[in-house]
Amino acid sequence: MIHMHLTAIIIAIILFFVSATMQAGSKGQKVTHMILRVFYILILISGAIIFSTQMAGAMAMQYGLKLLGGLLVIIMMEIVLVRKEKSKSTGTLWVLFLIFLAFTIYMGFHLPLGLKFW
Repeated sequence: MIHMHLTAIIIAIILFFVSATMQAGSKGQKVTHMILRVFYILILISGAIIFSTQMAGAMAMQYGLKLLGGLLVIIMMEIVLVRKEKSKSTGTLWVLFLIFLAFTIYMGFHLPLGLKFW
């Protein structure tokens, strides 16, 4: 399950950057954004399964923090793309996105399942 989760995350981040660099309102940007939303669902489902299996362990709070960080990353990705489509400023949102992404990646590698992946 961890491999599916990580693969969905990597594809989602690539799709996010592709969609963010496309011209706002173009057909390609809209299609890419809709495909990205499907990957949000895959990330949430696989993450929920991983989270539910780890809740009985001693690191439940740390997995909860990673869950919160992951949700914030998905929220920031969606907000950045929607505000870009509406031609509103996104500078602060990009900074928040990068902070949440760095925190979530750090937590992902810090937790035991991150080490088992490698």
